[in-house]
Amino acid sequence: MRLLVVDVQKGITDERLYDFPGFINNTIKIIRTARKNNVEVIYMQHDDGPGTGFSVGDEGFEIADQVMPAEGEKIFVKDINSCFGNKEFADYLEESNEDTLMIVGLQTDFCIDATIKSAFERGYKVIVPKGTNSTFDNDYMDKETTYKYYNEMMWPKRFADCISVDDAVALLNG
Repeated sequence: MRLLVVDVQKGITDERLYDFPGFINNTIKIIRTARKNNVEVIYMQHDDGPGTGFSVGDEGFEIADQVMPAEGEKIFVKDINSCFGNKEFADYLEESNEDTLMIVGLQTDFCIDATIKSAFERGYKVIVPKGTNSTFDNDYMDKETTYKYYNEMMWPKRFADCISVDDAVALLNG
């Protein structure tokens, strides 16, 4: 199993997110447990392009302090919603025989959804610990409804196993 930490970047990791305290605490717990058990932690950063404030060199682009990568952990950059849009990342995963990805990060309705579905289409078993992804209000749904729509209706029994943080920790602990 590998843990993929998606887009937990300074420009969007704050109190505007649905259940921000729960999200950040659960995500930290999953990352720490993965490291303790020598599960590879891989980071992805989204680049919206020059002039957006959310691009390489911008403060908002940097990984949030709460979840900083440890020395030697891989970091990839993408410019589309799915992490698999980064060919180097996709090739890196394919080079191993690992078929399970645990996915945490931001935003539920954009990069997390796209990455989960792309991973599923590529044959990966996808695990999503509840409370380890989040999002903002949008023009159609408030942030809580959006979170629940994906985590409770869209992904389970289709694209991912959505399990409790405690069950995810147990999986990581072997």
